[in-house]
Amino acid sequence: MENYFEMRLTDDQLRAISSIGLAHMGDAVFEILVRGWLCAHGKATGKGLHQATIRQVCAESQAEKLHRILPELTEEELAVFKRGRNAQVHHIPGHASRAQYGEATGLEALLGWLYLKGKKERINALFCMMMEENS
Repeated sequence: MENYFEMRLTDDQLRAISSIGLAHMGDAVFEILVRGWLCAHGKATGKGLHQATIRQVCAESQAEKLHRILPELTEEELAVFKRGRNAQVHHIPGHASRAQYGEATGLEALLGWLYLKGKKERINALFCMMMEENS
């Protein structure tokens, strides 16, 4: 039986996934990390929880957080980020610029790629860097 909590795809399998597919996975990874972070920091109370999550996972916030980790990315990670950033998206939310949305998509693609590769410790290290100023 496949264990979807402990994903470890091969490099060939990862290359077969589109940038948008990686970003789709990374979007979920980032949101679950943010929800956990909100709970762990006592911010998961009351009706504002959903709005607090949205503020953290929106494209503008993701783009800002990305800049905290860009210098820390390996060459391989940077290549995955750029692949996601340059993906052809057909709808950009009105509250984000094209550049912000591209950076957010690149970040999500990177997180999806790391997750599917089984690199949870690396994801956690990058996430902690991204969230440092929000504590």
